[in-house]
Amino acid sequence: MEQNIAVGLDIGTTKIVAMIGRKNDYGKVEILGIGKSKSLGVHRGVVNNITQTIQSIQLAIQEAEAAAATKIEGVTVGIAGQHIRSLQHSDYITRPNSETVIDDDDIDRLINQVHKLVMLPGEEIIHVLPQEYKIDGQAEIKEPIGMYGGRLEANFHVVVGQVSSIRNIGRCVQSAGLTLEGITLEPLASANAVLSQEEKEAGVALIDIGGGTTDLAIFRDGIIRHTAVIPFGGNVITEDIKEGCSIIEKQAELLKIKFGSAWPGENKDNEIVSIPGLRGRDPKEITLKNLSKIIHARVVEIVEQVYVEIKNYGHEEQKKKLIAGIVLTGGGSQLKHLKQLVEYITGMDTRIGYPNEHLAGDSDDTITSPLFATAVGLVMDGLKRQDRKKAEAKIEEAIQAQEEAVIAQEEATQAEAEAEIEKIEPPKKQRKSFLDTLTDRVKDFLDNAE
Repeated sequence: MEQNIAVGLDIGTTKIVAMIGRKNDYGKVEILGIGKSKSLGVHRGVVNNITQTIQSIQLAIQEAEAAAATKIEGVTVGIAGQHIRSLQHSDYITRPNSETVIDDDDIDRLINQVHKLVMLPGEEIIHVLPQEYKIDGQAEIKEPIGMYGGRLEANFHVVVGQVSSIRNIGRCVQSAGLTLEGITLEPLASANAVLSQEEKEAGVALIDIGGGTTDLAIFRDGIIRHTAVIPFGGNVITEDIKEGCSIIEKQAELLKIKFGSAWPGENKDNEIVSIPGLRGRDPKEITLKNLSKIIHARVVEIVEQVYVEIKNYGHEEQKKKLIAGIVLTGGGSQLKHLKQLVEYITGMDTRIGYPNEHLAGDSDDTITSPLFATAVGLVMDGLKRQDRKKAEAKIEEAIQAQEEAVIAQEEATQAEAEAEIEKIEPPKKQRKSFLDTLTDRVKDFLDNAE
């Protein structure tokens, strides 16, 4: 596999997508190949059959490899599922010496303290995202590094999940013959693919309606403020149509895609669609009005649950208002008249989010569908991770070169050589993101479990 290529693997409830991409000369992401397979063994974003999931991953990977004519080794995987929840937490540390400036180590100490929070059995902290800092009571500080102070305080957005579910995903990836390069929260990946920086600054809620779950990510002032996973998605709508019209699931899914609408007033009473009966039985006739009534009832329920989460974040407070409104993405966002329904229920401006913000201009229309928002976001994440590794490698090389230069001056006096070594600036420590730490922990667990 070429070094500058990244692979995103979106393990969803209805489909598994493998996407291969690289950066072009203009810094945009160029998609080289895409493979997708029906997702078997995943329910509401959580793996419940390892063998079937491995087979589905392998099928998607093979298709992507054939399309891009390249071999895939490492992948960046997205995690979601109903076990993901988030909470707000404040914590502080007292610094031993307030005469020195605050550095990375102080922030690491503060973040590590948050990691000691007691969770429910089986749950673990996945992500600790600092919101804003306070130094000696002075509030609303975005970047505390380099400032003086004795007491460093911060509000954190803490994302929590079932560690066994995350390990199961790691296990599936490894058993499919791939290496796990990184783990990313799916709402964050989708947000990176479809939101602009201006929207994140102004305040925006991203709603990703998938097959089994609906993910929510709220941004304000460029920082993620709230995440939630609602255990309903497009599948429950299909299930309702199946039950309400007494037809098989395949027909229900087709009906939803072709004729479904979230707004019942749209259809006239005499619009009827005929569905072939099973094995010689008479065909069934279904009115489109009834169909959209079934869809409307369930969609309203999903949107209202999401709106409760937006209100929990505090959208109704003037300071926390989401000026950019709502962005809908994911396969479920393609339902007709959904945008109008969401605007009607929430009273917020709404648009459909297409992942073309960071893609190369000549990208295929199928790739820029909201269906692939998460996969595009995962590819972008993989490319970012590679850039970080390259930057770290360059720093290492520079230090090594400096040290070698000092050793080469052995004929100079020992005192001079020591003075030279002292002049070498220690490398700036790159703080690991928590998803990198989580990836390392999952890798260690899988290596030890062999």
